[in-house]
Parts: sequence; structure tokens; C-alpha cells
Amino acid sequence: MPCFEAFKRHLVDARFESDPTRWQTGYDFPAVKTGAVITEVIPTGLPKPHYALVFNTRRALFADIRVRRAINDLFDFPWIDRSFYHGLYARTVGFFDGSELSAVGRPASDAERHLLAPFNNEIRPEVMAGTYLPPTADGTGRDRRKLAAALDLFAQAGWEVRAGKLVSRDSTTPFSFEIMVTTREQERLCLIFASQLARAGIDARVRMVDAVQFDARRSSFDFDMMPFIWHQSLSPGNEQAFYFGSAAASTPGSRNYMGMRSPAADALTAALIDAKDRAGLVAAARALDRVMISGAYGVPLFHAPGQWLARWATIARPIRPSLYGTMPETWWSAPAP
Repeated sequence: MPCFEAFKRHLVDARFESDPTRWQTGYDFPAVKTGAVITEVIPTGLPKPHYALVFNTRRALFADIRVRRAINDLFDFPWIDRSFYHGLYARTVGFFDGSELSAVGRPASDAERHLLAPFNNEIRPEVMAGTYLPPTADGTGRDRRKLAAALDLFAQAGWEVRAGKLVSRDSTTPFSFEIMVTTREQERLCLIFASQLARAGIDARVRMVDAVQFDARRSSFDFDMMPFIWHQSLSPGNEQAFYFGSAAASTPGSRNYMGMRSPAADALTAALIDAKDRAGLVAAARALDRVMISGAYGVPLFHAPGQWLARWATIARPIRPSLYGTMPETWWSAPAP
């Protein structure tokens, strides 16, 4: 019996939901309406997972940041979220969203500015000011303003539309690449994005591969673009070099999938590791976040705002959740309502 059906029959006391469609439409059975089942969104204090479509900048096609920014302009998150996820997701921005380590919405402190001083040319002014947000389309799926902005960036990078196709101004080579996926959900999302890219004359092909091939190609950096999720803690350290360090860019099996080689990221990773106190670690993490956001190494996607929890009212939980959200080992049995 599927877990959801078992939960509805009270063969299971609680479940964490991961499907936005089921969360929006499936929890309308009688026990929910009578209050015998409680549905709630539980906040967490950890950085939200950074889910993105990653550019492999080892490919010449994605080496120019103007190209990466142009592709970001073409991602219509409001339309995708409303059309396929019931408007339940929040847009991902940086690598530490939802925590004190995030640079989003915060102007750079004096400590951050000191760390970033040698690399000011790598940081967008709006990222330094804390006002940056990812490009936001109008939600129609046909935002002409964002399309024009993307085509302007492509033109600056040497690309133009001819006969409906985006081609190199010098060689007439078409702008074409593959998005590698391994699940049906990834495939659906990327096919939608490919259709948005086609409005700019881009030929983005979505290729489904099995899990073994996906892992092998990912580990050897044999892809153009792919979805990936980075999970962060509240105590980042030397693993950041494995994620974003220059040496990791040429180390098969590392998580520097974007192939970035940034002296700024290297220096800030070292500052994280060498931080003498919490304030120093927070400053280094926020400064690193600003470098990563400014580099446009992927198309940031989305995340759930918290844990989607459904429980029978015979299960009680602490009112104040932990940093990890609510945890089953802290629950207890309660009298039936």
C-alpha cells in the first residue's frame, strides 16, 4: 500500500510530504477537514539547499559570464512555479539562503568589504549592496522585456539571432547544448526551460540518462548543463574548497561541477577555515556567497519554504522546532481530539 494511502487510513501517524501537487490538492480528505489530521509548514534554521541548473564553464560556450547571465534572464520562475508547483516554492538566490550566513538582503559589512577588497571587480554592485535578486520575469511565460535583456547580453558576447536561431556572429555556429537529467521530474522541468530558451533561438536538448551514467558523467565533468543540489551547514569549512576551489575544478569526483577557478573563492574558503570566531566565519561565508552569486555559475531554481508535515492529532510535537526542523524523536502521543 502506498505510504500516502496508509497515512490516510491512520496506519501511519505522520508523514513529511515532498510533492507540492499532493501537498496542495491531496490533503482534503475528511480527517483533515475535521481536524483529526493537522497539516503544517515547519520552518528550519539551516541554509536552504541550493538547487540549480549548473553551467559547465569548462565548455567554451559557457565561459563568458554574459552568456550565463543571459540564460538566467530567460528562466521564468513565476510562471513555472505557478503552473507546475502551485506557487508553493521560494526562489533560490545564494548558497546559504535562510540562514545568518546568507548575503541575500544584507549589505556587505566592513569585515566582508575587507575580505573582498582585492576582488571588487568580481562582485556585482547590487550583490555588494544586498539588493540583488535573480532576474524575475512577469510570469506570463512570454516576457518580452527579459527576452530583450537576454538578447542584448548575447549580442555583447558575440551572438545574434539569424533566421530564428542564435548563432555566433563570427562563425555562424549555432548556440546549442545538452541538459543532462536522470529523473522524470528533472526532465519535465528542463523541457519547460528548453522551450523558454527556444524563444531566444537556443537549441537546448534534454537528455535522460540512467543513474549510473549520470554519476559517471557528472564525476568526470562530461556534461554541458545539469541539475544539482548543494547542501550547506551552519559551520562551513574545508568542504567549500571541494565544492568551489580552483584545484577541485580539475579533480574528477569533486563537486566543483561548474569548473570555476576564482581566486576570490579560494581566498574566502581559506578565510572560512582560518576564522577565529563566529563573527569571522559569518563574514567569510557571506563574502563567499557574494562571489558565488556574482559569478552566475548556474540558474538558481527553488526550494520549499520549510518542512511540509502532516500528522494525526494523536501525535504532538514541540511548539518550537530545532534548527533541523521538527524531528520525530521529539514527538509524543497525545489524546485523540
